[in-house]
Amino acid sequence: MHLQSYLKERCDSGGISAAEMGVMLALAAAAIAITALIRRDGIDADLGAETGDANSDGDTQKALDVRAEALILSHLKESDAAYLLSEEQPTPIALPRQTAPLIVAVDPLDGSSNIAVNVTVGTIFSLMPWDGNLPRPCRGRDQLGAGFFTYGAQTTLILAFASDARPQCFVLDEDKGHFIALGAEVEIAATTKEYAINAAYAQHWHAPIQQWKTQVLADAYSMRWVGSLVADAWRIFRRGGVFLYPADARAGMEAGRLRLVYEANPIAFLVEKAGGLAVNGGENILDLTPQELHERTPLLFGSADEMKILIALHKELDA
Repeated sequence: MHLQSYLKERCDSGGISAAEMGVMLALAAAAIAITALIRRDGIDADLGAETGDANSDGDTQKALDVRAEALILSHLKESDAAYLLSEEQPTPIALPRQTAPLIVAVDPLDGSSNIAVNVTVGTIFSLMPWDGNLPRPCRGRDQLGAGFFTYGAQTTLILAFASDARPQCFVLDEDKGHFIALGAEVEIAATTKEYAINAAYAQHWHAPIQQWKTQVLADAYSMRWVGSLVADAWRIFRRGGVFLYPADARAGMEAGRLRLVYEANPIAFLVEKAGGLAVNGGENILDLTPQELHERTPLLFGSADEMKILIALHKELDA
């Protein structure tokens, strides 16, 4: 089944609104355009070059970040979205249809620093309701839908709406220019023997993560670490496991590294739909109310049994 047919069926059955369908089709069209742009990165060296500017989060922008955001913005202007919240911008961007009921939040090109070494990158997105007042991000649990595209050996999409029981996965047929459903619904097994964490920072981890890592080493778990959030997440959605990007003792890492609105909330939404859990340590990510657009958070997600162990360790050792 093609993505367009899937969305139309969901809309006709009342599972999603026409506005949600239109926004998703716009994001899919943008992802196809971004795929073509990324395929040229090895040919056009300027695409991977730094612009010299920093985004709202202080990270150095690459030309691809800017171009990806521009493509997303261009396509969303034709959809029923009132505002775009971008990880690259300090304030919301007003879209032409100010009576539209949706706000879209995006990380336009997550992991763009990996482009030069041909590692998978992606676009993460969240669909949020808008009541006509100031455009603010909602609590994670109140998202209307979320997902992410990956750009690697394949261009893929994982997507879930609030009314869905499980996320769905799609892959882009680049010859025909549309996304095709991969079939089975996504479910993250409750148990696992695989984990992803950047062990280079082990000396800086707080006690709960140190204790958990000691336990998994004793139980002969396998570590898998790509260093690209969307690549590690896609693997977990396809075959299970856990991902940890905790806060640590380094300066500037006290509140974690990843963004609550643009990365943690969409991923957490998908994870819970798939039967897993996503936490910041002792709290469920989806229960957090963003206090600012670019708020940071620790992010631990994946197999539910491992997350419950981590929650217990944080409550015990952080007390």
